[in-house]
Amino acid sequence: MKKAILSCLMLMAGLSVSAQEQKGTTEYIFEPHFYIQLQGGARYTTGETDFGKLISPTIQGAVGYNFNKALGARLSVNAWQSKGGYDISELNYKKDYKFTSIAPALDLTLNLSNLIFGVGPKNHWDFGAFIGVGLNIRSEASNDVKAISNEVNGLAHTDLYGWAPMPNGTNGTEDFLKSGVFVTGRAGVFVDYKITEAIALGLEVNGNMLSDKFNYKKAGNPDSYFNALLGLKYTFGPTYTTKFIPDPEPQIEYVEKIVEKIVEVPAPAPVIEPIRRDIFFLINKYNIRESEEQKVKDIVDYMRQNQTAKVMVTGYADAGTGNDKINDRLAAQRADAVVKMLTEKYGIAADRISYDSKGARVQPFADNDSNRVSICIAEVSQQ
Repeated sequence: MKKAILSCLMLMAGLSVSAQEQKGTTEYIFEPHFYIQLQGGARYTTGETDFGKLISPTIQGAVGYNFNKALGARLSVNAWQSKGGYDISELNYKKDYKFTSIAPALDLTLNLSNLIFGVGPKNHWDFGAFIGVGLNIRSEASNDVKAISNEVNGLAHTDLYGWAPMPNGTNGTEDFLKSGVFVTGRAGVFVDYKITEAIALGLEVNGNMLSDKFNYKKAGNPDSYFNALLGLKYTFGPTYTTKFIPDPEPQIEYVEKIVEKIVEVPAPAPVIEPIRRDIFFLINKYNIRESEEQKVKDIVDYMRQNQTAKVMVTGYADAGTGNDKINDRLAAQRADAVVKMLTEKYGIAADRISYDSKGARVQPFADNDSNRVSICIAEVSQQ
């Protein structure tokens, strides 16, 4: 008889399942999103005078959309000031001037950091390149620029200095000094550091090529300018979501033992295994998403099939964001959201539900984002 009892106890121990921490991996899924940028910096307009005299201030604003983790599009407007100059060493003539312009452009962006390192909370940098096309609307020449142009025409014939304004009838420079619109091709690189999930500090360098005469001179070759910009980017909505993939459950090996002598022993009550479901939430959220509600339904089905079963709901928050006050509130709200769905939507009696919240002081998962969770363990008393 002792052998039979010992066999039963060993079988019950092999079949029982404890509510241990669920193991698995977290997958990060890119979410398309809009962003805005505001930048300021310096422009260098290529020309025929000292380098420092061709540097001017510039600003840029942009609205963009990232379609996937690699490709995006951006509408930008760059404006303020450009510079030009003459340096005719043979005639000892050297002057510079400034003018204003505004340049809207449409860019195609390529995010290299997402392609190399992937998306997720560990990737704090965005870097990549872009190429685009736009228009540059240049202002009419100021009186100072017109005066300099007339001086140059009076000093030398344009056949000798091909980059000076070319004559045009009796007026000489009129066509070159009017306002103009120039098609612009551009390309550049960017790097952003994410201060928070929504705000990033970014550096951008771009080069722009236009047709001749942008700087009020005809040189027989395209004009160009380069911008170095520093500014802030604000992203709307989450840039990624998480998906938890649990590890496969280990197979249970059953050991058969032959009892030499059959002894009549009362059959033990069947063991009903507990059930555990982890309901995951987005950052700073406590509403149950449609994709997670099926896990609540699994608990409901278990409770209905086993009328003596009870469930324990425990809410958590991740320690990587917020503070204890915020995380305590979020953890309690996440537990309360599950309790309300069990009672109000599916009619589970309140006296069959226990709940608690641990804030961020207890972290059931090694991965930070997975701790935005309510863990539900339902089981039947084995008394």
